[in-house]
Amino acid sequence: MGFFSRRRPAGSSGTEGSGPTPPKDGEHARQAPDPLAVVRAYHVGTHHDFQRYAAGPLDLDWKTQPDPFRRFAGAELVPLERVEPGPEPRFEPAYHHGAVPARAFDRSSISQLFYDSFAISAWKQYGEARWALRCNPSSGNLHPTEAYLIAPPLDGWRSTGFVAHYASDVHALEVRAELPEELVRELTRGFTGPVAFVGLTSIAWREAWKYGERAFRYCQLDLGHALGALAVAAAGLGWRARRIDALSSDEVAALCGVDAQRGPEREEPETWVALQPADAPEPELALGADSNEWVRRARALAWRGRPNDLSSAHVDWDALEAIAIATRKPRTLASTTPSRLELREARDREPDALGLRQVVRRRRSATGFDPTRGLAREGFLQTLSRTLAGRGRLVTEVVPGAPRIDLVCFVHRVAGLDSGIYLLLRDPARRESWRHALGVEGELETVDTAPFDLALVRLRAGDVRATARSLACHQEIASDGCFSVAAFADLESELGAHGPRVYRELHWEAGFVVHLLYLEAEALGLSGTGIGCYFDQPTRGSVGLGARGPVCLYQFACGARVDDPRLTTLAGYGSED
Repeated sequence: MGFFSRRRPAGSSGTEGSGPTPPKDGEHARQAPDPLAVVRAYHVGTHHDFQRYAAGPLDLDWKTQPDPFRRFAGAELVPLERVEPGPEPRFEPAYHHGAVPARAFDRSSISQLFYDSFAISAWKQYGEARWALRCNPSSGNLHPTEAYLIAPPLDGWRSTGFVAHYASDVHALEVRAELPEELVRELTRGFTGPVAFVGLTSIAWREAWKYGERAFRYCQLDLGHALGALAVAAAGLGWRARRIDALSSDEVAALCGVDAQRGPEREEPETWVALQPADAPEPELALGADSNEWVRRARALAWRGRPNDLSSAHVDWDALEAIAIATRKPRTLASTTPSRLELREARDREPDALGLRQVVRRRRSATGFDPTRGLAREGFLQTLSRTLAGRGRLVTEVVPGAPRIDLVCFVHRVAGLDSGIYLLLRDPARRESWRHALGVEGELETVDTAPFDLALVRLRAGDVRATARSLACHQEIASDGCFSVAAFADLESELGAHGPRVYRELHWEAGFVVHLLYLEAEALGLSGTGIGCYFDQPTRGSVGLGARGPVCLYQFACGARVDDPRLTTLAGYGSED
């Protein structure tokens, strides 16, 4: 890969302590590679292809499998309520502005927010082996994402502002620091009405243990799922979730209390999300102190709790450190990226009695599909429609700006729609760029999607089950279902326009879109599964792309789930689920 090599350190398992040796004065400037070059090298170097897979462990060391639950010993533990799902709010209306009255910010609503986004939804057991499933899906069920609540005083619950880590194993908050009034004022400046924040981080080691160098990709896809889970849970409370992009990576780390962590188990700062009532106006951020000052003030807080050790030994991957550094973010003036696009509203199906929280809590990743069952054309189009941005779409605001991910669909069993490969342009403005990348002379063939308003293009007709299966690392789940999709982005154009940070954001959007597909599949009585193992260049070639143009970042399959009778399903937190 040029920049990277694998190494196996002999260091301790802890997350605090000495990090890499800092460079001498001037040495960093001479040695540091160009961040864009690092991103390009990482993406190409972590390709899976028919002839080779990305670098990873030769076998799994089960003795060092990471603990899936981060805890902070010594922090105040605040139990949260287990708010059971009911029929309200309904699944369909909750996605839209104004459909759900805004709840107050209190213990009950915060409890429900985390119960519906990052909590354990069930346990699976096979023999003596037992593992947890969560509301937010994760590559390999390894769960690198950690969530932190940063909140002002909450009436009737907390009299001071605070920073707390969400402990999903016990559904509780671990309060790590109290926030002084002046810091609360700085954080909430520019926001109208009640507001709280969620900071998100990733522990790359959890994915690297199994997937090696490709782990950074999976961490970012999981972050997209986390954003989706958070936004949907917030919508169920009548809140909007806005990603705030003004803060630097250093500020996010400091405000979450993780910037002192070192070593392979450290938490990488990802992003910052503001939670407000859905009718709250766009915030006008005016960050008073400079970035270094915010970091200094956050570090000066009285932090409590030491992170637990996740593994007794580790394998270190230079590529993961290099790509993390290359894609970190400085502070910027813009708080959010306004959308350049207003899609016409697609007609959704009539509201029904299906409860949003029932769908969220029962979502599962399928391990097999029934190849004899299909899906109606309207259900397929409705599923694609769910991923669109536009007026009234509350949930999609957590991924601001015009859509940058398009979906290539491998249709197998959709009644009323011919089998084949289709392209959903989530931003119709990319039609010409796709036509050019595909080398198509004349217009792309648009499919009639009435009564929905989708820019759906037919690329190839015929049975593509074998193609979908071979592209997904020969996994039958990609061909046995109703359809599968590949999430594409024009990586090179986005890097040129927005810099190396966009590499994370494109994966976030891909994970977010797949999360919406997951939930829609559940609402239709089907199931889905994210597919992170796929052959990169062959996937591009299957749709007719040459050396340049969009690249695949994620895959997903949808179908009628076949459960393994050897597995037992247990309640998430006892008998109440």
